[in-house]
Amino acid sequence: MVLFWIILTGALVAVSAGLLGCFLVLRRMSMIGDAISHAVLPGIVIAYLVSGDREPFTMLIGAGALGLVATFMIEYLRKKAKVQGDAAIGVTFTFLFAIGIILISLFANQVDIDQDCVLYGEIAYVPIDTLITDGGQNIGPRPIYLLGGMLIVIVAFIYLFFKQLSLTAFDPAFATAIGISTTVWHYLLMGFVSMTTVVSFESVGAILIINFLIGPPSIAFLLTESLKKMLLYTVIIGIAIAIIGGLVAAYLDVSVAGSMAVTTGVLFALVFIYLRLSRKLGTLERNMPLETSNVDSK
Repeated sequence: MVLFWIILTGALVAVSAGLLGCFLVLRRMSMIGDAISHAVLPGIVIAYLVSGDREPFTMLIGAGALGLVATFMIEYLRKKAKVQGDAAIGVTFTFLFAIGIILISLFANQVDIDQDCVLYGEIAYVPIDTLITDGGQNIGPRPIYLLGGMLIVIVAFIYLFFKQLSLTAFDPAFATAIGISTTVWHYLLMGFVSMTTVVSFESVGAILIINFLIGPPSIAFLLTESLKKMLLYTVIIGIAIAIIGGLVAAYLDVSVAGSMAVTTGVLFALVFIYLRLSRKLGTLERNMPLETSNVDSK
């Protein structure tokens, strides 16, 4: 049962992050997920210092605010300061993440947050973080409910606003022409990425969140040119990675997060190699001369 909860947690994070990651990949903004996952740390620390607790709603507000600050900073540096996009992302997330580390160091006696936990997480501890009812009944791990609720919100967001999200991803000029604000939808997407990141932090850490934000959507992108199919493939691939990674980790007795991340890399490599070989074989078949035989006709 312990392994089931671990795999279920990984699958929920993979699907939640992967669905949002599809739009990041299509916008060529994959590494913004990396930036936000690090930049929200000072928001989490400030929210804790102000409220004095680690309630999910409080953490979401703090992380969401800093996620938007990071996005504003990246966009400002890119558009106003004419800094290259990758450089703007690098400067922003290292600056904000470093502020978070300094805040933790300064208020170490007040902040019950470990930067190593934020970075690496420990998904194996999920089964012991349980919810107990007033009647004393154990109803399962707390992260499952948080991640499940976040997934429902993300699915509803994509389903209700699929048109706006797809148009601003594929053709922002046309979206603007018909009255859809690319800026508004950009920041909405970044806000959801921020919220997903902070909800997943305690369970899986930043590294695995980045893996699921970029990995499954990138693999799905190789397999199809349809956005709807890409979203579906991302869900299937994310769940498969969680299952395979969890089973391999249990068999080898290694880090679960590390195993899932390695599984993502291996799966990406296999799909890439398969597609390359398929294209080469297809090219060879098209270029092969047709064999003709002389048929005697009477």
